Amino acid sequence: MAELRKIQLAKITHVYYKYPDMEKAVAFLNDFGFVEEKRVSDEKVYFRGYGTDPWVLCAIKSDKPDFGGAAFVVESEEDLQLASETIPKATKIYELEDAPGGGKCVTFYDPVDGYPFHLVWGQQPAEMLDIPLPHEPVNYPTEKNRPVNKFQRFQKRPAPIHKLGHFGVRTTNFAKAFEFYNKYFNFLPSDVIHDAQKIDRTVFYRLNKGDEEVDHHVFFFAEGDPYRVHHSSFETHDFDTQVLGHDWLREKGYKNCWGVGRHVLGSQIFDYWYDPFGLIMEHYVDGDLVNSSEPTHLSQAGPGSLHVWGPALPGEFLPEK
Repeated sequence: MAELRKIQLAKITHVYYKYPDMEKAVAFLNDFGFVEEKRVSDEKVYFRGYGTDPWVLCAIKSDKPDFGGAAFVVESEEDLQLASETIPKATKIYELEDAPGGGKCVTFYDPVDGYPFHLVWGQQPAEMLDIPLPHEPVNYPTEKNRPVNKFQRFQKRPAPIHKLGHFGVRTTNFAKAFEFYNKYFNFLPSDVIHDAQKIDRTVFYRLNKGDEEVDHHVFFFAEGDPYRVHHSSFETHDFDTQVLGHDWLREKGYKNCWGVGRHVLGSQIFDYWYDPFGLIMEHYVDGDLVNSSEPTHLSQAGPGSLHVWGPALPGEFLPEK
């Protein structure tokens, strides 16, 4: 039997979130560093970053807070058609009628836990926003790169979002989810984490794009019960920008989840925050780039596997339930 041709994903592009109080949600998203791009109504608002994605988050009014799924751009319209025809219970191709940048979409539902997953093609890219971002040289003890009489000065503000970097969920059946996403897509495991019994429980996926450099991970899932979205992660400019954003959120009264610290897998500097409804979002900077030549790394879960510096891991970050 011929092997199924995999649907080729080009990049991750946006997420949907549902909120019971849009006024609180919009205030938080602005304070987190998003830019309002299009207000369809008071019940649906699109936000962008300063990068070329036409939008990176859609906030939708709902009775309760929820994750509405992430979207990946596919390499071709043929890939979109293939997804519609081969993925179980996938929708037909439909137009993204009110979304900035337009485009076409197919939605399917995770075969284990039923959350939506979106595939898009044909979006018109946006022009990058021209916002001030620091590019100052750094002075080290024996290597002074900044010119004499040149000072570091920063503006207090939210950390501007560049792009959506990754999202992750808790799955109730790791093995089934792992088999599905390996079968249908060009996901390539960067790291697979097993427990003390050598049973695989967590995967960090990157996109297999051959020699092209890609982020260490764009999607992860870890086994647990019940299902829940863990977080969505957004890239900002640099460490100073990130910590200025941390202070901005703290001074606005939002609740920090975990950070600032540096992860081991992916190496990025992280800063996790709760939105007003208990959903987690992350700012990150300085993540690893890899290509298909880097092998999959296998390791056991343990106290030192999540971060190399930063605050102690809070129990609520990886709750039992």
